[in-house]
Amino acid sequence: MKNRVYYNEFDPFAAAWLQQLMADDLIPHGDIDTRSIEDVEPDDLEEYDQCHFFAGIGGWAYALEIAGWQGPVWTGSCPCQPISIAGKRQGEADARHLWPVWGRLIGECHPATVFGEQVASADGREWFSAVRLDL
Repeated sequence: MKNRVYYNEFDPFAAAWLQQLMADDLIPHGDIDTRSIEDVEPDDLEEYDQCHFFAGIGGWAYALEIAGWQGPVWTGSCPCQPISIAGKRQGEADARHLWPVWGRLIGECHPATVFGEQVASADGREWFSAVRLDL
């Protein structure tokens, strides 16, 4: 097993927070990639066992650590603004609609397990229906 952890977080504040959480041994140590997910290629991920996209403050990594998760896994919390009342609800027309980018990486890399989440609303369920079709 590779046992390397990858965090993809575009926001500089959140990336700094991830770095501090690692320094405090609160989340698994790993590499933080601050590029947009749009710039990540499958080859960039080959050496990693865990990949956390839209990593935020490491919630998925922390939850998996608490659960004692073993094995390869990808996680992600796609931005909700394109579909929720937190944004303009422009859906696929919103530049923050990044499921197609993450979905492409999933399709090309075939991770063994993928966890994700989205807003708990009718719009979120509609989004999830489209994700299921893509997968």
